[in-house]
This record gives sequence, C-alpha cells and structure tokens, in this order.
Amino acid sequence: MSDALLNALAEALAGLVTAVETSDEEVLDPDAATAWLEDTGKVLAGLGTADRRALDRLFHEAALREPSGARRQRLLAVSEGFGLRAGGGGDAGDDAHLATVEAVAEQARRYAETVRGTDPATPVPTCPGWNLGDLTRHLGALHGWAEHLVTARPATRVRAGELPLDPPADPASYPGWFAARAEGFTAAARAADPAAPVWSPGADPYVRHYPRHVLAETVVHLADAEIALGGAAGPLDPGTAAEALDHYLTTAPYIPWIAEPLAHLDRDGAVLRLAARDSGAVWTLVLGGGGFTWSRGDGGEPATARATASTGATVATATTAVTATVTADAGDLLLLLHRRYDADDARFTLTGDRDLLDDWLAAGAL
Repeated sequence: MSDALLNALAEALAGLVTAVETSDEEVLDPDAATAWLEDTGKVLAGLGTADRRALDRLFHEAALREPSGARRQRLLAVSEGFGLRAGGGGDAGDDAHLATVEAVAEQARRYAETVRGTDPATPVPTCPGWNLGDLTRHLGALHGWAEHLVTARPATRVRAGELPLDPPADPASYPGWFAARAEGFTAAARAADPAAPVWSPGADPYVRHYPRHVLAETVVHLADAEIALGGAAGPLDPGTAAEALDHYLTTAPYIPWIAEPLAHLDRDGAVLRLAARDSGAVWTLVLGGGGFTWSRGDGGEPATARATASTGATVATATTAVTATVTADAGDLLLLLHRRYDADDARFTLTGDRDLLDDWLAAGAL
C-alpha cells in the first residue's frame, strides 16, 4: 500500500472519528456512535506495538495538516482516545519516549513561529558571531541529522555535514525549511522503537537518546531566538526544562570540552545544588573523581542517584553537605547552565560558595 493511500486512509479515519464524537444527537444516535467508536477501538487495540506507533504517527501528521484551532486539537486527541499512545499496550519507556517526542514537536513549532517573518540577519547575542539565519540553519540541520539517525540507525558516527539536508539558498526561507525538518524528525521518532540500537555520543546508544537530545537543543536555541528578538526567553514548562537539564548533566561527561575542564577544577567533594522554585525539583551535583556525579530529588526526601560521573559510575549523594545553592525556575536554571543568563541576573538566588558556581559555569560552557 502506498504512503499516499495510507495517509489518506488515516486522515479519513481521524476525520470520521472526530465527526462522530462531535455530532449532535439529532444528527447521529448517541448509542450508535458509542458502539461504532468502541468497535473501532477494539480493532485498533489488536494491533501490534509497531503498527500502533505507525498509526499514531499518521493520525498526528493528519492533524498537523489542519490549521491551528479546535479541529486540529480534536484530531491530535484521536490517538490517545484509541490508546495508541500512553496506555496503548506499550511500556513506560515507550510512553516516556513519545512524551519527549511531543515536547520536541511543541518546542519546534514555537521556534518556527518565533523566527518566521523576522530578519535573518538579526544578531544572536547568546551565540556570538551568529545571526538568526545561522541559528535556524543549525537547528534545521540538527533535526534532519537526528531524523537520519533514528531511521537508518547507523552503528558508527554520521555527521550532519555528510547528509543531503538541502537548506534553501535564501536565509529568509530557513524557517519553513526548519519546520519541515522538525516534522520529519518527530514523525520518524514516533514510528521508531526507542530501544533500537544506534550510535550516540554518550552512554545511551539507543534511539531514545535522540528525542532527548533534540529537545534540549531546541529549547535552548528557542531561548536564543527569543533573547535576540525580545531580550528575554519566554516561559518554559518545568517538566520540559527538567528533561533538558537531565540530558545536559547526563551527556556533559561525554563532551570533551566540558569533561576535561571539570576534571581539573580541583574541587573534589564540593556540592552544587540547583533548586527549581516552580516545581520543587532539586539537582545535586558532586564534584570529584575526575568528573562529577548528579542526582535529582524533590527537595524533601534525599535525592536518588540518577546519572553518572565521567567514569560512568553512579553514586548517591543523599548525605553530602551542600557547598552552594542556586534557586530559580527550572527553565532559568537550564539557561544558566548553558550560559544564556548570567548568575548575577535577578532571576537567581545564590547561597553558599559563589566561586563554586563560577568555576562550574566557566568549565561547563557548551
């Protein structure tokens, strides 16, 4: 069956489901509507995981072809109504993977809307030497590169420059090109098995690495664009910020230009605490052993070790005394670690050893 026919059938089914769900009682008997939806749900529930994932992707793409509004939102809910996402027979890992993919899609839409119609020559102060055109081209190439990786699943490194990503000649056209690349990545990631092996630049050589990586990059570069155009980044959902911050801490030990400076800070045993005032999440970073360990808790009970030092060893930090604490909203903490905001900004409350924070920021800059 051709892709065009599959897309048409999925679009027709999604539209029919939406029409049935929203029909007036005088138009369609409620009992008949309920029976039809239940029967359809039973048929779809019998699909295997890969087929459910593929149908979810087709429904989602059909929804995104609609203009923004109530109908698009109803179409986006069709997959959940039939259990094709969370609760649809997948495991917790599938659910987390798909949730991250949806976060990527949302942040990519925000980015495209932010830069569409702007002057691509606008300087980006948080990325010295770059303008908005450079930023958008970079982010589009990242999404295209990640799409290739989750689709082809190479066992060895592939660089974005090795792929035919075909950015347009006119930088004014970059936003549309970026949006297409972002939709391509999210569609591929939805359809992919998150546990499938693929090369990655860290400790998690599986497809599930790439939505996390792309989410972190998109969130930070969206902030770059917002700062360039308006002087400040917009609000960020605390859960999305936490996911991106977790990813940064997980991958930092595998990025040589971060890992090497951190290994030579000579602050063994020092503890840096990042406290999110909007969610209550707390990250505890312990330096030492040629790297660092980190954990995330809720600010009440002791933190549970979550990730690794540069050696790959996981170490719990529940009883370690804190050397310095930074408190802010989760999104602002993320941007602080990425050096998009200065620690002296009024967003941040600092207690303890300020030198520790300065040392970390100087060593950990991307």
